[in-house]
Amino acid sequence: MRRSMLFLPGNSPNILLNADFLGSDSIILDLEDAVAPTEKDAARILVRNAITSLGYTREVIVRINPVESPYWQKDLRAIIPVKPDMIMPTKVGCAADVKIVADFITQLEKEFGMEEGGVKMIPLIETALGVENAYAIASADPRVTAIFLGGEDFTADMRCKRTKEGTEIFYARSRMVLAARAAGVDVYDTPWTDVEDYDGLIEDAKFAKSLGFTGKSSISPRHIPFINEVFSPTEEEIQYARDVFACIEKAKAEGKGVVSLRGKMIDAPIVARARQVLEAAEAIRGGK
Repeated sequence: MRRSMLFLPGNSPNILLNADFLGSDSIILDLEDAVAPTEKDAARILVRNAITSLGYTREVIVRINPVESPYWQKDLRAIIPVKPDMIMPTKVGCAADVKIVADFITQLEKEFGMEEGGVKMIPLIETALGVENAYAIASADPRVTAIFLGGEDFTADMRCKRTKEGTEIFYARSRMVLAARAAGVDVYDTPWTDVEDYDGLIEDAKFAKSLGFTGKSSISPRHIPFINEVFSPTEEEIQYARDVFACIEKAKAEGKGVVSLRGKMIDAPIVARARQVLEAAEAIRGGK
């Protein structure tokens, strides 16, 4: 169950050492924006050694540099052999960007005698072109299991101001969710950048959930408990989902073809949502 994703700089030994204890479902070890060009080589070694020696129990995602940079192949050559769960390519603008990265990962898996296809991808979409091509990106390769919206770079590309109200990214958010659901993959929301504004974070996370996002990323460990709570089913939702299935079983036992609960017909979409709630609750309890 991936509700929260925490960005951590790949060039900070102390942070990497404590990454497993910060409460997020996934950790994103960053080799891109958080690392200056002069520190790229050192960060690759540090992240590689952290994954190898620290035995992270959280899902490990490594954010690499964009394909137009001189760094991305070096990033993958250092990281793929230690088998991260996912690679996050950045500035992804089209399906071809995904295929370039995916094909190079395949090449490395063969070179190092690894199982082909084991390392998944979560493309970071942060440009106008990327948003327009969101479905093509989401469905470009079997390695893609989710897509991710980068709001700061997107608004810079759109030449507009990033605001707490988020009106300027509403279309991008909606387009991303539609693309992900159509492609059958998960979709993750951009971080809330005001570290001290917890009320704003909660409202923003609730809004993202209402649009259909699977979860939300963060740049601060202090945001993680709030994100996890928002993207977890409530006890009321869990009980309703249980009641839906209990009602269905009772109707079957009584030979009834029409099922209703609390005055509302139980149709296929309600059953699907109930199943999703129970699966999420079970995954959270199991720590998956």
